[in-house]
Amino acid sequence: MIKLDILSDPICPWCYIGKSWLDRALAKHPEHPFAIEWHPFQLNPDMPREGMDRAAYLEAKFGGKDRAAEVYAKIAEAAEAAGLEIDWSTITRTPNTLDAHRLIHWAGIEGRQTPVVSFLFRAYFREGRDIGEPEVLLSVADKAGMDMEMTRTLLEGDADLDEIRARDDHARARGVTGVPTFVVANTHVVPGAQPPELWENVIAELAGTPDD
Repeated sequence: MIKLDILSDPICPWCYIGKSWLDRALAKHPEHPFAIEWHPFQLNPDMPREGMDRAAYLEAKFGGKDRAAEVYAKIAEAAEAAGLEIDWSTITRTPNTLDAHRLIHWAGIEGRQTPVVSFLFRAYFREGRDIGEPEVLLSVADKAGMDMEMTRTLLEGDADLDEIRARDDHARARGVTGVPTFVVANTHVVPGAQPPELWENVIAELAGTPDD
């Protein structure tokens, strides 16, 4: 198996799009060699723990309502091309994702990382749920088949907060400035949401055979 490390944030639309495109390639090549591990990167490391109103956040980030609308029109177009159904009107909060990253970390220990990441994307982008809320995170953990009693206990405390922050800081120190960022075999860095064709070519190259 070949390690595929993915730095991502579950409120990042390009991460959702990038995962969808990767999933499409992996589904076409079920024999793929990748062992996938997800890693934390907060788009908004200074976000208040309670999150904030999404409209206010976007206007502040992009310098006004019109610019935010322009940026998200392009994102919506890319999401549609990736086959994703996103109801932007239901997303009213931009959460702090520190606890979501803790959940992804614990899911990795239980061997359920990718399902948890998938359910987090669905909860935020398709259901408009606040994935900074403990009960939302617990519902995601439940859907993924995690140990609910343990997860609840961990969420109620500060377990692994410092580790998640340290891993986020480490990624930035190594030059990561945005997500998604994919690292193949701890060697080749692939930044941004990439189309299925790129991943199919990578899989073919790793297998030593030409892609169809």
